[in-house]
Amino acid sequence: MKKLIALVLAMVMVLSLAACGKKEETTSENQTPAQTEETGKEATGEPADANAEQTVVNGEADGFGGVITATVTLEGDKIVDLVLVGESETPEIGGAALPQLQEAIIAAGTIDGVDGVSGATWTSNGVFAAIKNALGIEEAPAESAGAAEVKASGLKQGLGIHTEGRLGPGSDNTETPVYSFNNVIAYVITDSEDRIVDLQVDILEVITPNHDSAEDNMISGWPGSSYNWDKDGDGTVDGLYEETDETWAADLPNFLTKRQKGDAYKMNSGTWTQEMDAYEAVFVGKTIDEVKAWVAAYTSDVNGRALHGTSDKPEDIEKYGALTDDEKAMLDGISTATMSLTDSHGNIIKAIEKAVANAEPINAEAGTITKVGLGVTTTGRVGPGADDQGVGVYCLNTQAAGAAYDADGKVVAIITDLLEIISPNHDGAHDNQFTGWPGQSYNADTNADGTVDTVFEQTPESFLEQLSTYKTKRELDTNYKLNSGTWKGEELIFENAFTGMTNDEIQNFFTTSFSDLNGRPLNGTSDKDEDVTKRAALNEDQLAKIDSLSGATMSIKDGHGDMIGAINNAWVNAVEANIVIE
Repeated sequence: MKKLIALVLAMVMVLSLAACGKKEETTSENQTPAQTEETGKEATGEPADANAEQTVVNGEADGFGGVITATVTLEGDKIVDLVLVGESETPEIGGAALPQLQEAIIAAGTIDGVDGVSGATWTSNGVFAAIKNALGIEEAPAESAGAAEVKASGLKQGLGIHTEGRLGPGSDNTETPVYSFNNVIAYVITDSEDRIVDLQVDILEVITPNHDSAEDNMISGWPGSSYNWDKDGDGTVDGLYEETDETWAADLPNFLTKRQKGDAYKMNSGTWTQEMDAYEAVFVGKTIDEVKAWVAAYTSDVNGRALHGTSDKPEDIEKYGALTDDEKAMLDGISTATMSLTDSHGNIIKAIEKAVANAEPINAEAGTITKVGLGVTTTGRVGPGADDQGVGVYCLNTQAAGAAYDADGKVVAIITDLLEIISPNHDGAHDNQFTGWPGQSYNADTNADGTVDTVFEQTPESFLEQLSTYKTKRELDTNYKLNSGTWKGEELIFENAFTGMTNDEIQNFFTTSFSDLNGRPLNGTSDKDEDVTKRAALNEDQLAKIDSLSGATMSIKDGHGDMIGAINNAWVNAVEANIVIE
């Protein structure tokens, strides 16, 4: 009898296990989505048909702060339940958007026709992408229609670099303020009517080490200084970052611009690059006066952001309300552009204005410009030397290069510039002085006679004032002299030599015909053994090419600045163009 009972129990157990062996993404008519092992979470939707078979699928995609997961319950093609999880989304923005999107998608039964949450575009796009991933929907990449043809004559090109200091954002957990400064770099090509034919903009942001981002370009100040350091970007200070000669020289060449950071530099509506691209498209075809008029009409007077009707500030509401329907529709067409154009994050309009003002003629025959690029590099220099008290002189150099290329990748036009920021104890009357972050101090030679006169104490007010007066070496012109002429004059010689060459040819020319010690042309004047040996190995054509650089003796790759790196980055960053030169 016991054996019979045991046999019956075993059969019951087998039948029970068989019933549990159904596919885990399918639930029975009596099992709600909340009971499925796959979700592990309470469902929010009710089945449309109690007898319909339900399928549960999972997907994920990148949101603003990290991965967003979507657990989707389907009846046929209809979404009847949805659980969204995005633990890394900003609580007050992306985190708040998740339940709104969840509710709207369940109500619609689909993602088709469901709008993203205003101000949380990145999170919204991540939700839609996660659901598509769950449903196995693969979107083919959009085919580029190619750049629209633009016919233009009297072309000019210009670079503009504008620097702003920023008090903030906020403070760290010890109440020590965060500070930054932003070098905005703009490269423009204009036509005979001074209309912008092409525009490329980038920003190099330098910030104190106590800011809570792992992607920061941080400095503690000049070597010898220290500043609070949030080492892991979690919002909590971990210690002090001690700036030394070694860290100074090693860290700065690794700085990345906002474009170079790519997807790592996110805004609420997308990446910084996507937002800037949208603005650039608006400004092409306009004169700088028309650009400024557009900004005055369609951006906030409070913070310089485009008026999309989302601001709760009374001034913005009134200004937006006065726009016509057509003007509002135009702004809707650039919904991805939400960042400021004129605040301390980087005054983009001033950089564009400088680029147009600095524009010089492009000496090119009729043809087509098929690519345009902007490249930036950063270097730190230990020196030149020290002041009369033995305190080191240091500088930070931001080098920029803008270039236009033909269909063969040859340079049609190229222009370079450099912003040198230097400690106030250097004996230069036209220096772009930087004392350090507010609260820091440094020796100062106020009359540029080689003798320290005082110690500058940096305050928030002096910090903003110092940075607002900066000029590039090209802008300094005859005020920036070298032994063989001016910096601008030497740079023009290099630019002329590189015109007509591909980027590979430029890089090869530098590798074979410039000193490995200091980045200067091997013109036969160096007595260094390495330079003598390297020059002796050159052929006649290579020597003739070096001779064409007569009058240009400065380095194009050292602590003073990395021009060759900036030119390479311009090619790497180049985007499609279709400018027909008439």
